[in-house]
Amino acid sequence: MTDKAKVIFGNKVSDKDYNSALKSKKNYIKKYGDDSAKDYKVRITDNNVIGPLLGVKNVEISSNTSAAISEGGMDTDKGIIVGNIRMGFGHYRISMAMASYARHLGYTPYWMDLNSYPETTCTKVIGHQNDLYSLGSRLSKNPIFNKLVWEPTNYEGFRALSYNAKDQKNAELMAPVYKNVPKDIPVIATHVWPAQAAIHAGMKYVVNAIPDNWPMALHLSEGSVHTIQCRNAYMGYRILNGMNKKNVCKPMSQQDLVYTGHYIDYELVSNIEADCQARLDRKKNGKPMRFLLTIGGAGAQKEIFAEIIKHLIPYIREGKAMLYVNVGDYKNVWDQLLSEIPEMAALKTEHMDNWEDTLSFATKALSPDEEITGIHGFYHKDIFEAVYTTNLLMRSADVLVTKPSELAFYPVPKLFIKRVGKHEMWGAIHSAEIGDGTLECRDIPHTVQMLDQFLETPLLDEMCESIVLNKNMGIYDGAKKVVEIAMGLKKGRV
Repeated sequence: MTDKAKVIFGNKVSDKDYNSALKSKKNYIKKYGDDSAKDYKVRITDNNVIGPLLGVKNVEISSNTSAAISEGGMDTDKGIIVGNIRMGFGHYRISMAMASYARHLGYTPYWMDLNSYPETTCTKVIGHQNDLYSLGSRLSKNPIFNKLVWEPTNYEGFRALSYNAKDQKNAELMAPVYKNVPKDIPVIATHVWPAQAAIHAGMKYVVNAIPDNWPMALHLSEGSVHTIQCRNAYMGYRILNGMNKKNVCKPMSQQDLVYTGHYIDYELVSNIEADCQARLDRKKNGKPMRFLLTIGGAGAQKEIFAEIIKHLIPYIREGKAMLYVNVGDYKNVWDQLLSEIPEMAALKTEHMDNWEDTLSFATKALSPDEEITGIHGFYHKDIFEAVYTTNLLMRSADVLVTKPSELAFYPVPKLFIKRVGKHEMWGAIHSAEIGDGTLECRDIPHTVQMLDQFLETPLLDEMCESIVLNKNMGIYDGAKKVVEIAMGLKKGRV
C-alpha cells in the first residue's frame, strides 16, 4: 500500500513535512503505546436512546474475548457502519442524519464512535486531540488568542497538505479498532479519522462525508469517496485549492469527489413543507415566535446566550416570543444563566435529564393546538440525548439560534451568532446565499438587530419560502445520497 503521508492525490509531501508526520506518530506511540498487535473483538449492542428512533446499533470494541461475537453478528448484506468521533456535537449530529436515512432506505446503521473505546490507542489519541480542540474553543473567547492562534489554525493550518500527512500517520494508530469488523460492510465516516483508519485497516467501501464548507486538507482521506455539501466547497476540493500555499496542486480525480447536498435526517426533510407552514400559521395567528438556542459541544457560547435571553425577556412576558434553550450536556451553563438572569426564574420550565419528558414535550409542541410559552430549558447527561434533543425541537421551532457550524445546513430558519473558528464563516455565507439563514452576527448589537428583524419583519416568511424551494431542488438530500453512494460502492454502481 502506498504511504498516504508521502503522496496525497499525486501531490508529493516534502521530506521535512513527512518526517514531521513520522515524529507525530512516534510521539503518540511513546505517550499511548502501539496496539496494532492487539486482537480487538467486536460486539453489537442496542443503542437505547436513538436505537428506537433511528434503528441504530452500537459497535463495541474490546480485547475481552468472552464479550465478542462472530462476524455473523453483523448484517453484512444490509449493514452500514457510521464511523464517527465525539468531538463537539457536529459529527454526532451528521452521523444521526446518515443513520436516519440508512434506516429509511432499509439498512441497518451500526454506530462506531472511535472516541468511545478507552482501552485502545485510537481513543487515547482522539481524546487528546479532542481536549486540545475544546480548550482552543474556550480560549477563543479571548480576542488576542482568537486572532493570533485559533482562527489562523482553523483556517490556514488545517488547510495544508502537510497537516493531512500528519493526520494520515496518526490514523495508522486508529486502524486496529477495525481489525475484526467485516471488511465488506460499507463505512460512512462523518469525520476524516474514521475514514482514514478504515482505509488503513482495509475496509473496502468507505465514504468520507466532509462536514465543512471551507476546503481543508484536514478532511482528505485518499482511497475513500469524498462527499461535499456545497458547490463552492466542491470546487475548492476538486483542485485542492490553496492546500500547498501558492503552488497549483494536482486535482482530485472525478471518482473521488461527489457533490451531494446537505446531510439532513429523513424525519426533518420529509416534514419540511408541514413544518414551514406551521411556522407561518403561528406567526399569522399571533402565537409567540419560538426561538431555539442550542449550545455546541465545546460549550463556548454562554455569554452570547445570556444577552439574547435578556433582550427577549420583555417579548416573552408579552407573549410575542418564547425560548427553547438546549444546553446539551452542560448543566453548568443552565445554572449560570439562571444565576446571571434572575428574571428567568418566573418564566422557566425545566426538562432536566428526563428523556421521556423531552420526547413527550417535542411531540406535543408539534400540535397546532398546543400553547407553549416562557422559557423551556433542556439538559441531558447522555450524549445521544443531548445532541438529538435539538433535532427533536427543531421541527416545532421557528428560529434556530446557533453558531454557523454543522447546524448551518439544517432546513429551519436560522440566526447565526459568532463563529468558533474562522472555517465556520463559510457555513453562514452559504446559508445566507440560499436564503435559509442570516449573515453571521459577530457581536451582540448585530445579534439583537437580527432578533428584531425576525420579530418585526417578514424575514421568517422569506426563509420558509426559501427552505421549501431548496427542498424541491434537492439541496437537503445529502444524507440520502451518501447512503446510496455507500451501498452503490458495494454493489459496483459507483
